[in-house]
Amino acid sequence: QAQLVESGGGEVQPGGSLRLSCAASGTPFRISTVGWYRQAPGKQRESVAQITSGGSTPYADSVKGRFTISRDNAKNTVYLQMNSLKPEDTGVYYCNVRFGRSDYWGQGTQVAVSS
Repeated sequence: QAQLVESGGGEVQPGGSLRLSCAASGTPFRISTVGWYRQAPGKQRESVAQITSGGSTPYADSVKGRFTISRDNAKNTVYLQMNSLKPEDTGVYYCNVRFGRSDYWGQGTQVAVSS
């Protein structure tokens, strides 16, 4: 049974940093595209960053230069380093593992950026 467990969310002031982690089990992690999505209150879920099995890393325009996604296949874990956080980065962040028609989601971790 697939399980994705996110951690690292919290509350931070504008300009601060957080590092999200997502540990996956029961998924074809090493050959999958993995990534992070977020959903702000009243808005649709949107892609933040992805990393393919080959290492390509498309980012949303709004986070380019501030966020960095990485993966550790030995640990089946994907990370999201978030720097220079802004209030508009607030939302629930979800981890995703995708391979073919298989699509796995975590439960989400809350990120709140406010002064």
